[in-house]
Amino acid sequence: MEKETDINKILKQYWGYEGFRSLQAEIIHSVLSGRDTLALMPTGGGKSITYQVPGLVLEGICLVITPLIALMKDQVEELQKRNIVADAIYTGMSSEQVESVIHKSIAGKVKFLYLSPERLTSASFRLRLQQMPVSLIAVDEAHCISQWGYDFRPSYLRIAEIREWFPLAPVLALTATATPEVAEDIQRQLKFSVSHLLSKSFRRENISYVVRKANDRLGELLHILSRLQAAAIVYVRKRATAEELAEFLSSNGIGADYYHAGLTSMQRAAKQEAWKMGKTPVITATNAFGMGIDKPDVRIVVHFDIPESPEAYFQEAGRAGRDGKKAYAVLLYNEASLTALKKRIDQSFPDRKYIQEVYRLLGDFFGLEEGGGGGMAFEFNLELFSKTYKLQQMNVASAIGILQVAGYLECTTEIHARSRVSFRVLRDQLYKIDLQSVFLEQLVEFILRTYPGIFVQYAYLDEQFVAEKLGTGREQVYDGLLQLAKRKIIGYIPGNDRPYIVYHQPRVPASYLHIGRNAYEDRKQAYATKVKSMVGYIEAGQSCRQLLLMDYFGQREKQPCGICDHCLEKKHRKERPDKRQTEKRILALLQQRDWQVRELLDQQEDQLREMSIEIIRNMLEEEKIYYKTPTLLALKK
Repeated sequence: MEKETDINKILKQYWGYEGFRSLQAEIIHSVLSGRDTLALMPTGGGKSITYQVPGLVLEGICLVITPLIALMKDQVEELQKRNIVADAIYTGMSSEQVESVIHKSIAGKVKFLYLSPERLTSASFRLRLQQMPVSLIAVDEAHCISQWGYDFRPSYLRIAEIREWFPLAPVLALTATATPEVAEDIQRQLKFSVSHLLSKSFRRENISYVVRKANDRLGELLHILSRLQAAAIVYVRKRATAEELAEFLSSNGIGADYYHAGLTSMQRAAKQEAWKMGKTPVITATNAFGMGIDKPDVRIVVHFDIPESPEAYFQEAGRAGRDGKKAYAVLLYNEASLTALKKRIDQSFPDRKYIQEVYRLLGDFFGLEEGGGGGMAFEFNLELFSKTYKLQQMNVASAIGILQVAGYLECTTEIHARSRVSFRVLRDQLYKIDLQSVFLEQLVEFILRTYPGIFVQYAYLDEQFVAEKLGTGREQVYDGLLQLAKRKIIGYIPGNDRPYIVYHQPRVPASYLHIGRNAYEDRKQAYATKVKSMVGYIEAGQSCRQLLLMDYFGQREKQPCGICDHCLEKKHRKERPDKRQTEKRILALLQQRDWQVRELLDQQEDQLREMSIEIIRNMLEEEKIYYKTPTLLALKK
């Protein structure tokens, strides 16, 4: 009873809530009793509260392991606003900043410490971690630890190793998506003493799941977003598609921007903030967008390309309607996109000879001799590597992923080099130098104003940030810094945010590679099963979409949602007009004036669009109507 009072007091004191949401209190009590716990909570279910509240009750540090830098920063900021001491160690921090956080954590001056799983692969960090008073280990996105999950990350397998240093600290594993098989694997990989799963229903009463076959996906997307006019995410697979869609939507009067991992951190943050604030209603993005981002009023999530698993689909679709109000999750497809989905199985698992060849070429690319490279890290440019050896980037990335699972190497962004700059002349000398350029004068003045201590030590600098402040491009800033460096006015060390290949073992002859069944055949079969399930979801007859998704995750319910496309189809079947009535309506409209095809379809109810397309096609064949122009329909006189 005392603990019940404690956790409710903490919830009220720090978050201002009167009570916990469904399942939150049960998870917290489980953790406080010292039990290892796996909690399955859909996106928006309030996962962070389940480790933050017990973290405040327990003495010592709550270690939070998550792959999401955006989440780390947001969570730390939110906790600090509530006067809770929290910090994070992530890619891009200087060694001095990292050391500062480590010192505070060892001294017990940090209550919540957020880390990426890759940090646990660092031997030096692991030594320091052992000195910290860890009382709880929270593992976010826990499905990443399972080879049978949709987003397996080998670095997660290192989490279990740290448990022996903190035998009294329970583990709370959290994920929004896990099949029964993956849930079992998560607990096994994290070395749960006793299996213990707490699960919230995956039912989302306010989301209408819709699958729409559309040969003209662009037209359909424009139709959907024009009618809804609300905060939206459009998911695509490729960066180029994200950029092209944003341009297409913008040119058609819809405020849109794109987001993908190829942007600088400054660009990503600016685009994300503009979307969150409603300045850019629609964001077209790869799956790099959305995780750890809290925007409750997203009214629609559209999948322009088909996700490769129900887990990925459910996770991304679940970002709609987190405020509990009506929202839509729409998946667009055609026969070509279905075929492309099925081809991904072979693309994601190229044959063993190809994997051996990629491994051999990587060694050549880095100039590694056989027997060398163990423990070494090499900056890696996937695009350059693929062009050099005339290989497909997607296939190379897949081969590297398999080599990671097999334990030979790892591709990581955790090793990071930021740009650094320092003046090589004294301040008095600087003012006597004729820079011979207005821009260079502005650049020097900005650096002086922004980076204190730059005459005695290097300061970290972001070229994109400087460019935006000076109202110019990143390239001009980069060129300006190089000019100043050549004239020995500054010392300039350009940084990069490219990934690195880390060799876990010395290079061996490619023919010696051992890619085990668990790294290849078993995972390929699991992946093929997920693709098959995704195809099944798309092509399902008249089953409720909500029930189909819940069944996939092992939750057997019988009550249809009543709001998905299939449920609405059944409901409207009795009410809607027959084909003859719809044809009369179209003819009546065409008697008034000529219509663009898209405009004519927009006059029909959404559930009648497919029927209307078929009717228009039949009327054209029967020559009741004709195309006056390639897109303008007119009535035959």
